[in-house]
Amino acid sequence: VQLQASGGGLVQVGGSLRLSCAASGFTFDDYGIGWFRQAPGKEREGISCISTSDGSTWYADSVKGRFTISSDNAKNTVYLQMNSLKYEDTAVYYCAAEEVVCTVVAGTIVGMNYWGKGTLVTVSS
Repeated sequence: VQLQASGGGLVQVGGSLRLSCAASGFTFDDYGIGWFRQAPGKEREGISCISTSDGSTWYADSVKGRFTISSDNAKNTVYLQMNSLKYEDTAVYYCAAEEVVCTVVAGTIVGMNYWGKGTLVTVSS
C-alpha cells in the first residue's frame, strides 16, 4: 500500500489550495481515506475522512465549511479542497488509509493503518 500526498505550497490568507492523495497497492473503492495535519509544536490532527465505497464524509470543526474532501475512484485519488485558508491552517498535511470505512470516535479519526509522506501548506500574508 502506498499513499502520496501532493499539492502543498505557499498561499495567502483567504486563498485556496487543492491537495491530492494518490493511492496504489490496494482496492481503492473499499477504504477509508483520511487527511491529517501537524503544525509545528502541535499534535497531529485528523481533519477529514471519506469512505470510498459510499462517499460518506466527516470533517473536524476546525475545517468544516471551508474544506471539502472528495474521491475519484477511477484515478485512485482523494482530494482535499481547502478554501478560505487561515494562518492556523499552516501545517504538514498527510493522507492515510484504513480498510473498509472511516472510523471516527469522539471527534478523532482512528484505525488508520497506512500513511503517506506529507505535503507542506504554508498560509501567509
